[in-house]
Amino acid sequence: MDQVSLSLARPPAVVSIGVGVHGVSGPRDVFRLPGLWQLHLYGYSGHLTVGGSRHPIAPGRVSLVPPGTEATFDYRGRSEHLYAHLRVADAGERHLVPVMQDAGTEAPLISGLLRRALAAAPGAPAQATAEMWTALWRVARLAGRARPGGAHTAVATAMAHIEARLATPLTVPEIARHSGISHSRLTRLFRAETGSTVAAYIRSRRLEHAGHLLRESTMSIQAIACAVGISDLQAFNKACHRELGGSPRAVRGRSLPGSGGGPG
Repeated sequence: MDQVSLSLARPPAVVSIGVGVHGVSGPRDVFRLPGLWQLHLYGYSGHLTVGGSRHPIAPGRVSLVPPGTEATFDYRGRSEHLYAHLRVADAGERHLVPVMQDAGTEAPLISGLLRRALAAAPGAPAQATAEMWTALWRVARLAGRARPGGAHTAVATAMAHIEARLATPLTVPEIARHSGISHSRLTRLFRAETGSTVAAYIRSRRLEHAGHLLRESTMSIQAIACAVGISDLQAFNKACHRELGGSPRAVRGRSLPGSGGGPG
């Protein structure tokens, strides 16, 4: 199986969402979820076999497996990914979507949408649904957006510059200069390529990285705040509440769905 047919005419129902960690107790898992789509955004290397087709897994790749389809995951040690299990209405216009795609420069945006859906799911299911619907649209449009060279060179350069300097002050004019274009042109290109403003992208990446550090490291909250360029602890606390759904301590102590035995 190389492609799936997906309807996006109605918002999906988010049944389960979280961070899946596999490959610790064995090199292979086999899952079949009746009635549920499986969406994965990978942070590891391995292989996924669906319907007899073997697809390479690599960081930044995203997969869609339809309901009732057997999916075999082969791991190379500890393997972590973001996942969502979804009910999708079988109505309206359908989109042919590759089972496995390289999200490229869209990966941080899709990751941010999934993490915001994860943060919203316990108390704000409507927001989780909205974030997930947007993520699915982005995944469905990946193939149509692909072109030689991927994203516009200036946008890719800007993203790389931002990623390397999350801990330092960043301004749009400075990022534009580094990318070799004007402030206004970068603003237009960035919105056309990502659907987001440069400033919103920076905020999203900082808080996504902060969430990862809070959950996966033993760094102090002060050190994490500095590592993502928000050294004021009050501002960092407000940003975590807004973007991650709780205080830094709550995010650190949160038990994430899918971190153990289920098919996450």
